[in-house]
Amino acid sequence: MIKVLFNAKQKTFFILLVVFFLSACGNDEQTGAVDVKWDRDACERCQMMLSERNFSAQVRFFPEGKRSKVYKFDDMGCAVLWLDTQPYKDDPKTEVWVNNYLTNDWVNAKKAWFTRGLTTPMNYGLGAQPEQVEGALNYEQAVKHIYEVEKKLNIHGGNLEH
Repeated sequence: MIKVLFNAKQKTFFILLVVFFLSACGNDEQTGAVDVKWDRDACERCQMMLSERNFSAQVRFFPEGKRSKVYKFDDMGCAVLWLDTQPYKDDPKTEVWVNNYLTNDWVNAKKAWFTRGLTTPMNYGLGAQPEQVEGALNYEQAVKHIYEVEKKLNIHGGNLEH
């Protein structure tokens, strides 16, 4: 039988190390975008696979007394239309994240600027970026644009009274 003897400092270090690893495992990030399994995760609204890294979106909401939950979308338009049907759509804690169409980094959609006229997975045509450029739409204007496109093309047959 082999005995491993620890001195007091080693025991303290070992216990702190175990506590650190256990707390890190159970403490998911509770804000921001999450990793996407490209070509495997499906859009919550249209069930299309997320494959276009420039135009995907995520919605994170915070149920009372529970961990936050994240839903993924292939296009900003799907995220906006889906969110509009949820009871937490007006909750200020609800987060909407979009890919920066130039760098693929995640950007807070409510602070982003949206360029029109791009080819996107569901043809809403919006690309997000953090900097304002000439002709770009803010979040509220982008939402209106999405409803105009939806009404014109009736892509999903969704609620068009926005």
